[in-house]
Amino acid sequence: MSELITAALVDLDLSAETKDDAARSLAERMVTEGRVSDLDGFLADVAAREAQMPTGLDGGIGIPHCRSEHVTAPTLAFGRSDRGIDFGAADGPADLIFLIAAPAGADDDHLTILSALARRLMDPDFTSALRAERAPAAAAALIRGEEATSADSTSDASPSEGAAADGPAGDSAAPADEPFRIVAVTSCPTGIAHTYMAAESLAAAARAEGVVLDVETQGSAGFERLDPGLIAAADAVIWAHDVEVREKARFDGKPIVDTGVKAGINRPAALIAEAKRQAERGATSTVTGGSAQPDDGVTTGGDHAHFGIRLRTYLMSGVGYMVPFVAAGGLLIALSFAIGGYEIASAKSVADHFVWGEADSWAALLNQIGTAAFAFLVPVLAGYIAYGMADRPALVPGFVGGAIALTINAGFLGGLAAGLLAGAVVMAIQRVKVHPTLRGIMPVLVIPLIASVVVGFLMFIVVGKPIASLQRALTDGLNGLSGSNAIILGVVLGLMMCFDMGGPLNKVAYAFAVGGLADPTPGSLKVMAAVMAAGMVPPLAMALATTVRGRLFTKTERENGRAAWVLGASFISEGAIPFAAADPLRVIPSVMAGGAVTGALSMAFGCTLRAPHGGIFVVPLIGDPFLYLLAIAAGTAVATALVVLLKGMRRTAEAPVPAPAIEESKISFAA
Repeated sequence: MSELITAALVDLDLSAETKDDAARSLAERMVTEGRVSDLDGFLADVAAREAQMPTGLDGGIGIPHCRSEHVTAPTLAFGRSDRGIDFGAADGPADLIFLIAAPAGADDDHLTILSALARRLMDPDFTSALRAERAPAAAAALIRGEEATSADSTSDASPSEGAAADGPAGDSAAPADEPFRIVAVTSCPTGIAHTYMAAESLAAAARAEGVVLDVETQGSAGFERLDPGLIAAADAVIWAHDVEVREKARFDGKPIVDTGVKAGINRPAALIAEAKRQAERGATSTVTGGSAQPDDGVTTGGDHAHFGIRLRTYLMSGVGYMVPFVAAGGLLIALSFAIGGYEIASAKSVADHFVWGEADSWAALLNQIGTAAFAFLVPVLAGYIAYGMADRPALVPGFVGGAIALTINAGFLGGLAAGLLAGAVVMAIQRVKVHPTLRGIMPVLVIPLIASVVVGFLMFIVVGKPIASLQRALTDGLNGLSGSNAIILGVVLGLMMCFDMGGPLNKVAYAFAVGGLADPTPGSLKVMAAVMAAGMVPPLAMALATTVRGRLFTKTERENGRAAWVLGASFISEGAIPFAAADPLRVIPSVMAGGAVTGALSMAFGCTLRAPHGGIFVVPLIGDPFLYLLAIAAGTAVATALVVLLKGMRRTAEAPVPAPAIEESKISFAA
């Protein structure tokens, strides 16, 4: 680790009182050494990583870390605190703080070294030596491994080698009774520290229990798949993860303990004991492709997240795959209207009539291509909701159900129902035990066939007509919107678009609007206009705020503000996310208020929009474009005024603190 840490990056008398101050103190050393180019930008990235999951570990360890474009070389800074600093660990404050900085494009060699350090932190001898060391140079040498013990060498082995109780496969010195065998997968959002610490902690607990354990670390240093033979021979599986386990289907049929990565670090013995209990009871798991949201507790057998979380995940899967069809098809249709007018929608097929030098022919071509793309909206939505629930076997019944929803005029709501039905039916079929000889044809023949018949029956005969009636009622309601009802809907849509800026609520509001474009009415066109207008407000407001009151923002935020002008004008709400991540309590309420104003004004003005995307670039297709731009400007002004006011009040409250330059820079990552 000679390139990662030096004596200048060690502080054995760290005086910081909070984790933010500790990160700043250690990061300043990195800046002095030329390892970090932008202090505030780097600290914002550290804070964003900390917001995903606290980095405190049992045993008095804090390990803040991140990848950042502001890091010039992989770097480690170490601080030791006498009073202890709260990093969110269950057993109290941390006295050993390791700040790990990895470049955005760090190579595998450096990431492997960092992962080796993470595993060594699980060695009590190593941490005890660091607590006793009195010289920064000696502490740096110890961290670099220049005084590594034999125990350290074991920790630095690959996960499978270090984890197996009796060698790579645990066979060389196996007792007379076959040992209990476990395979595990560990992963964390950044893939630098917790992934490997969980692997080492599980390995140590397995050695103590006489269990043969092989670990697959799915981290930033890459991942090497467990040998299929090891998985087949395993008695149980442990997943300690905070991101989706890759290639889940490999573990189908095994007892699975499914938990968060910090449980793998803090309670490995409990996980191993749970794995044994599951195996003794003969438990098995049917592994699907759905996303889990693990916590720090122990769950077993697949996706056990709260139903609301899982439902949101399924719906987001469908919407995420649908959006490219919306963008491509909708913009083509919008462009065709710009060239040939709205009447171009009734033009003859270009397959029968196309004149190369005629603008209307090109407009008709674009319109018909866009219309073809739009025809996939509901089937794709349904198909990928089902895919999110039950993986590839659910695609066919999902698409079939979505197509039927269009046939019976059940529209967007029918697509939602078809996707959920298809996923549920496939999941039910997957739980049926079948003879081993049939397993090979189940996902490609039996499941799609049976599920398509069931979903088709339900959509045509049982639920389709009621949903179609509900869709018609919704359409009629939108057409009849006027006065206060329309304004209230505009407020709600504006709040949803600005709350999470590209997240679930934003996508729900957007999908609701786009669904209306499949069969446009005056009401649905007003909804689409309000949704896009509100979605433009957050980045535009942050761009304006950084322009008029730049001293309230860090250098990095001011740079992001310049980019936010373009992102906001293009209807990319995510352009405000860096500001919201750094200061959510001030930014999010401000932009929500601005979005609500814009949505309400757009509906009150009766503005309409036929394009599902494009921002200011589709203004010619907007009904009452000047009033529409006025609504956006008003909402942007409201959001800007609020965020400037709130940030200014905070700055005033902190004014008595000396060193104002440092205090201002804290704005970039303090909540």
